[in-house]
Amino acid sequence: KISRHKNVSYVNESKSDLDIDWPDVFRHAHAVSKTNPFWNELSASNPFVHDIAASNRNENNKNLSILKEKPYLFSKVSSNSDSLASSGDELDIDCLLRKTSARRSGRSKSVSDFMDIVDNQRFNPRKTIPQKTVASDMTWLQSDREAYKVAWLSHRQLTRSCLDLEAMSHSPGWAQTQATDIHVVCKMNHEGGSVQLPDSDINIHVPVGHVLPGEFQEVGLKAILNPPSSFNNELSSTISPLIELTLSNLNTREAIFLEVKVAAKVKNDPLSQVMSDIVCLFSFNKEGPFKKLENCYTYQDTIQVKLTDLSHVMYAVIAVQAKKIQPPATNVWDYVHRTVSVGIYGPKYIHPSFTAVFTVFGHNYIPGKLTICDIKKGGKNMPPVVFQLWGKHTFLLEKPQDLNISLVSCDPDFEVKMEDQSKNIKEEELKTGEMVRQQFLFSMLGCREMHFFVFLVQIKVLKSSQVTQFHVTTPDPAPKLSGVINRPKHLQNRKEIKSAPWLLIPTVKYPKFQDKTLSVNTYGVALKTVLRQNKIDYLLEYFKGDTIALLGEDKVKAIGQTKIKEWYVGVLRRKIGLVHCKNIKVISKEQAMDTTDSELTTRNLVEQIALPFKKLTYIYSVVLSTVSESVYDWRALAEVLRYSHMSLDNFNEAHADKESERVAHVVKRMKEDCHANKKKRLFLYELIVALLKIDCQGLVARLTQDTIILTSAVKLGKYWRELAEKLARLTKQQIEAYEVPHRGKNGVVSLEMMWKPAYDFLYTWAAHYGDSYRDVLQDLQSALDKMKNPVTKHWRELTGTLILVNCMEVLRASAFSKMEEEE
Repeated sequence: KISRHKNVSYVNESKSDLDIDWPDVFRHAHAVSKTNPFWNELSASNPFVHDIAASNRNENNKNLSILKEKPYLFSKVSSNSDSLASSGDELDIDCLLRKTSARRSGRSKSVSDFMDIVDNQRFNPRKTIPQKTVASDMTWLQSDREAYKVAWLSHRQLTRSCLDLEAMSHSPGWAQTQATDIHVVCKMNHEGGSVQLPDSDINIHVPVGHVLPGEFQEVGLKAILNPPSSFNNELSSTISPLIELTLSNLNTREAIFLEVKVAAKVKNDPLSQVMSDIVCLFSFNKEGPFKKLENCYTYQDTIQVKLTDLSHVMYAVIAVQAKKIQPPATNVWDYVHRTVSVGIYGPKYIHPSFTAVFTVFGHNYIPGKLTICDIKKGGKNMPPVVFQLWGKHTFLLEKPQDLNISLVSCDPDFEVKMEDQSKNIKEEELKTGEMVRQQFLFSMLGCREMHFFVFLVQIKVLKSSQVTQFHVTTPDPAPKLSGVINRPKHLQNRKEIKSAPWLLIPTVKYPKFQDKTLSVNTYGVALKTVLRQNKIDYLLEYFKGDTIALLGEDKVKAIGQTKIKEWYVGVLRRKIGLVHCKNIKVISKEQAMDTTDSELTTRNLVEQIALPFKKLTYIYSVVLSTVSESVYDWRALAEVLRYSHMSLDNFNEAHADKESERVAHVVKRMKEDCHANKKKRLFLYELIVALLKIDCQGLVARLTQDTIILTSAVKLGKYWRELAEKLARLTKQQIEAYEVPHRGKNGVVSLEMMWKPAYDFLYTWAAHYGDSYRDVLQDLQSALDKMKNPVTKHWRELTGTLILVNCMEVLRASAFSKMEEEE
């Protein structure tokens, strides 16, 4: 709670009615520090109370405060709102606290918020750039600025400090007591431009001449996570957030364009194409009424809308709508390929007891921060808190149905509360299109040292065997928190928690692989003959008139003989490869005359898309640990590896206790057999084929990314510097920083060791993509292709892995049919 201090003395009201006797204000904090045994440790991680703690240790500096350099920091008025300074104490607070709207204030801003805005302005202080703003209400403090300053300082001191361990255990996170409302605002002149909402595929394009020369347009973009419920029923389903668009200038000459990547695309079959459509619903009011706009262009899962009827505030939402439901369809979901996005949110830092929030979105927008209002600790409601995005994942869901969510810690030092280990999300909740949240409480076992850890998120469709899973890495513990946990026992008031046994991994039933002909919906007719004198791996050759089966509509960008082109993944004469998009005419299944030459079985598909792994570099210990931690049924793995004769009697006592040890034993056995027959068997290739046959696509994607990064680093050698400049625009100093740890005694990195800094860079670069492994591979391919001497001209395995990830959907749809399993 924020309370006013009564111990405020006014130095000189005529001089400034904002003067405060700051030493007197901090006397209260000084008294608190004497009763708080953790004050010294905590203040080291909290610059806001650092000086108070320093005064506690040094009586000669009793009256120090963070305002020692600028006592009028919070009251100064700047003539230039874009002025910048080199330190936080000299930051222009006025540009944060000025009244830009009736609901904007700085009451809830933290020091990190100030630093974010400094970073945003540092690049170009003369231009107005997107700013993150925090929504709050300061009407109760508008008439009393003195109370505002004291309350702000008192509130930050309270929320950034931990008075005792009991209070800490009831805290969802450090310094996270304000609810945020993030949107973007951009100021443009007559030359126009584009505005993108951060962490989203929502864009506004303003054409040249939208406003007159000399005039400006401020464009605001905001996503409201819960779209209108009236558009979610049997005939309609929202596939984007509710988008709020604001304009400052209505004296316009050109329309603007809204572009949104949505969470669905209409199926290719004729019935779906006729019966359903992706539409944009538009209104001047948040509550409606909404009207359907006609000026829309849709391509797969992206829609572009021309907005001609403009207002200061407008609202738009994208939905898929059906004219009517024709059996066997039951609702509009049956006409589209619908993806579901999930996000895992948690505090900025972890501590001995914290809550992770599993969130399902009915659209693609997964914000980087989320306000959680229903956190409960000890049976009491906690104030709204802002949680950070820890991890995200998207998966295809054929229709709304009940989901089972389970979180499992992969670290024995942490556990999920027993009643929180598994929770269900109902079909009706998914149909509403609104956010659905489930909370999972984690706690540390015993009084060990705090550290980040990894946990598994598993999503199971209850009415089928579909299982989607991904791993999430927590952030680090709060600075100096480990020191608090390891304090002597007489400082710990809580009872020690005894170590609990290793959590049991939930039983997973892997689907049975079916060897049958691929189900293909799209074909291409070759418009010309392409035969190459020098054969190129993974590129198809064909004659004019050939009918080529296309395994999906997604395109791959890769270098051909000399130029970078766009390709489809196709099948012709039992061979999978790339075909240049301009060389074929895409047709539907019904239009194809003869598809005999383009047929392929699921077994052949698996064996071909795994071919790149015959030539990729890997670290055996990493592969072994990754597979043993991610496969939960050793029998299923053993069967596809042709070890179905194995039984528990084949394991010694060391391997029989945990499922991960049994899986590791099977992998080791296969490794030994492959090593004994090197000429005919390759370990990584056979392992990938086996994992694809038990539908472990997430694990395959992870191994693919890891091995590609390692192999690319080895192939690049000293040329990694050129790649680093293209991918991340690294400076020479930053490149040297990667090489310093690997320099020899002569002060340089030898050519044999150059792969190490290359690997460090690529691993760090790829980590920024999160779970978007397909984007990692495609962006790496594009960057390598654009080098002066592209290594991808003769090393084509990266292109092969792009074929692999683009074939995963058609493989799952054909090889793991639910109808076959039910029979």
